[in-house]
This record gives sequence, C-alpha cells and structure tokens, in this order.
Amino acid sequence: MTRRALVTGATSGIGHAFAVELAKRGHNLVIVARTTDRLESVAAEIRTKYRVDVGVVTADLSTLEGMQTAANALTDSAQPVDLLVNNAGASLAGWFGTTDIADEDSQLNLLVRAPMHLMDAAIKTMAGRGGGQIINVSSVAAFTPRGVYSAHKAWLLNLSRWADVHYDDVNISVQALCPGFVRTEFHQRGDMDVSDVPRWMWLKPEQVVKASLTDLAHDRAVSIPSLRYKFLAFLARHLPAGVVTRAAKRGR
Repeated sequence: MTRRALVTGATSGIGHAFAVELAKRGHNLVIVARTTDRLESVAAEIRTKYRVDVGVVTADLSTLEGMQTAANALTDSAQPVDLLVNNAGASLAGWFGTTDIADEDSQLNLLVRAPMHLMDAAIKTMAGRGGGQIINVSSVAAFTPRGVYSAHKAWLLNLSRWADVHYDDVNISVQALCPGFVRTEFHQRGDMDVSDVPRWMWLKPEQVVKASLTDLAHDRAVSIPSLRYKFLAFLARHLPAGVVTRAAKRGR
C-alpha cells in the first residue's frame, strides 16, 4: 500500500526537501502552506516528476482556523496519513522584551500550538489505524537558552521524546529533528543577519531530511544531522549550565 505524508511549510527549505524526498520514495503527499500559488506550483512539479498524488491545503498555522484546516486533513479517513512532518516555522529578528507581543503570540501559535494541535489529531487518528510516524522539526537551539525561539523548540523536543515512549504501544513513532543552521529562506524572511555564521556551520536541506528519515527508520527519537552538530549538542547537554548560558549569550 502506498503511504501518505502530510508536510507543513512544504513550499521551501526543509519542508520542500521533505516533500521531494518522500515523493522520490513513493509517498503520496498532502502539502500545507499559507500561499496557494506556491503550493500549486510545488504540487504540479512533484506530480510531474515523481508520479505521486499530491493534495494541497492552504492554511496559516499561526491561526486557530489554519490549525483546524490542517488537522482536518489528518483525520480524513478517505485519505489516511501515515507520516506527519511538523515543519512550518519562522523566527523574529529581535529579542523577547523588545519585540511586539502580538508577534510573539503569533510565533507561539506557529511553533508550539500548531504542532501540538496537529500531533493531537495525528495521534488520535493513527492510534485507531494501527500506528504511524511523526517528525517534529525542532532545532539544536532547543539545547541552549537563547530566547523565545529556543524555548519553543525545547518544548517541542521534550513533548516529542515523551510521546515517542508513551505511544510506542500503539505503534506510533515520534521524532524530534534538531538541525543547526540550514540554507533556506528562514533567516531572510525573519530579517536576520547571519553574515557572521561560519561556512562550516551551514547544512543543506536535503542533508537534513535524509538524516532525519534514516534516523526515523532506526526508531531514533532525536535526530541531530551531522557530526558537528551532534558534538555541539553533546556539549550543550553536558557542560555546566552556567557555561552554556554564557556561551549562548556571547553568540547573540
């Protein structure tokens, strides 16, 4: 039976790389993003190149209405989803306390509430069908105290690790994918200056996706692509908290 994956934020970056790689592997897709034109363009490209079925769902996941629209696609019994990829994300250029609190609320919705709502819909549906898989795109920022973004990603990391253990008995695997800097539109859209980030710290979206899917196949609850970021995450988890906090502050 052909599997079906739902990917959020699928028109660019890591989400697009997931959609393409999964299509290469024969998955039918449901792709979710805010812009219908871009969704239709990506869907047409993937259908033509890989001969798989691609459904599109236009939804702004920073709104409750958008979350429900995407959740409805996960609970559609006519087109069951076997793999959910919670990828949609963005960040703000300023630090908490200097930004507009309405923008922070929108980020909270996108990075915390949306994956929570979609996980809820997926788990309840997958449990009744014999299982499934969920990939939540977190970040290596989850291992360090670096403002609201890292706090959101730490929340997602911890929920994913718990859910992977808790729902193992109903054959649901949950992975937290924790990449570092990735060459996408993410930083440009957030108007962030990353000119001082060394070249060696950058990963390609395709590299991140292949590492994630390999780890998923081996039932690894946390996926950290590349040895360099595995090492940095190890340091963040094992060095004294004060050292990690001071290092994070210097890296602002």
